[in-house]
Amino acid sequence: MKIVADQNMPLVKTLFSQFGDVELLPGREISRKTIGDAEILLVRSVTEVNRSLLENSSVRFVGSATAGSDHIDKQYLADRGIEFAYAPGCNAQAVVEYVLSVICCLSPTWQHKRVGILGCGNVGRRLYECLEALNIQTLIYDPFLDSASHPDLCSFNEVLACDIITVHTPLTKLGTYPTYHLFNSAVLDQIQPSTLLINTSRGEVVDNLALKNKLLEDYSLRVALDVWEGEPQIDLQLLNLVTLATPHIAGYSDEGKIKGTRMLFDAVQARYPHLVQYQADDLIEQERIQFALSPNNIEQSILACYRVATDDQNFRQAVTNSQLSVSEVFDRFRKNYPQRREFSYYRVSKALACSKQLGTLGFTLF
Repeated sequence: MKIVADQNMPLVKTLFSQFGDVELLPGREISRKTIGDAEILLVRSVTEVNRSLLENSSVRFVGSATAGSDHIDKQYLADRGIEFAYAPGCNAQAVVEYVLSVICCLSPTWQHKRVGILGCGNVGRRLYECLEALNIQTLIYDPFLDSASHPDLCSFNEVLACDIITVHTPLTKLGTYPTYHLFNSAVLDQIQPSTLLINTSRGEVVDNLALKNKLLEDYSLRVALDVWEGEPQIDLQLLNLVTLATPHIAGYSDEGKIKGTRMLFDAVQARYPHLVQYQADDLIEQERIQFALSPNNIEQSILACYRVATDDQNFRQAVTNSQLSVSEVFDRFRKNYPQRREFSYYRVSKALACSKQLGTLGFTLF
């Protein structure tokens, strides 16, 4: 059995070789020609999986090692009887840590600010729980949740009035509450000056042209973008206007990427149980926690683990200095992204004054 997989999936060859021959390819080079005789296709978000890709192929199982699935034509897969699995929540902790790093970098008094969260799924819910445990005033907008069981639910306009707005919605174009261009020019005009807007969901949730025009008019609005319309061919003028810019790497922790691969392994194992020779736990090295921190406060701990401003600086320098196109730089940055560990990899002493809060954020206490 042939398996075609995105080469950016960690441990994919180690885990899936027991099922068949694994061919690794860059995600944007996965094409009708390269998957024609494959039975299993494993992708990440850069590969559009639809009729154009799969027509006349032998693919019977598609897996996406991503939390989102808007790059997958699920209706087409269902119509063709092709099984589909993805990895919701696999990188939720990594995205939460990215958001916390952005806030620590750009809003030093953030613990006295109001934070508004749009979308309370895997990421939004986890971020809400962290902020609530830190006694930070947090509001949630999610029209699919029941206010009776979520006391901090509020209206969209109330979230727009917060000091910090962070977006964690899926990308949808249909239904009662579509999120495509949810942040259009009219909505952006409602946001107060000096607000911090963070988008780690999907680029098209924010109208990038409207945002660029807004930033040209109002330099006080601070924006951190990890996702962009048209990526990897992003708007360079917008890149120069936003406060922090990264190339869709908010969820790129080692733990998050491995969890995504692991979740697909479990799905393939369920479909082909007769081919299983080794369990995932036997093949995934359980690395010990190596680094102990001695922070004075929460911000210092967060930034010691991950300083998003470094990614911003490196990305901007790569775009400015490279002979490559911005799309090539975007993809190369993602492909060669350095190792990034989650808070759980780091340990802090229970004797520290802020240890309880750090434990809530996911740090390991000893």
